[in-house]
Amino acid sequence: MQEFIENVVKHLVDKPDEVKVNSVETEQRVIYELVVGVGDYGKVIGKSGRNISALRTLVFAINAKQGGKRARLDVIDQ
Repeated sequence: MQEFIENVVKHLVDKPDEVKVNSVETEQRVIYELVVGVGDYGKVIGKSGRNISALRTLVFAINAKQGGKRARLDVIDQ
């Protein structure tokens, strides 16, 4: 899942080398923390939050289909 998130986000941003995804696993869910370079935060969020909303929907749906824990995607602002 981390590779999927990285691949999608790298196509959206200007600095693909600075994209990093970390996963934090708890008993009930998996939290994916996305870190992007300076100036790319807005590109990941998109106009009215459309990009991040679509990406979160995909992450949630893929994880649910695989029968895993609930997934959450957070964008960490630097």
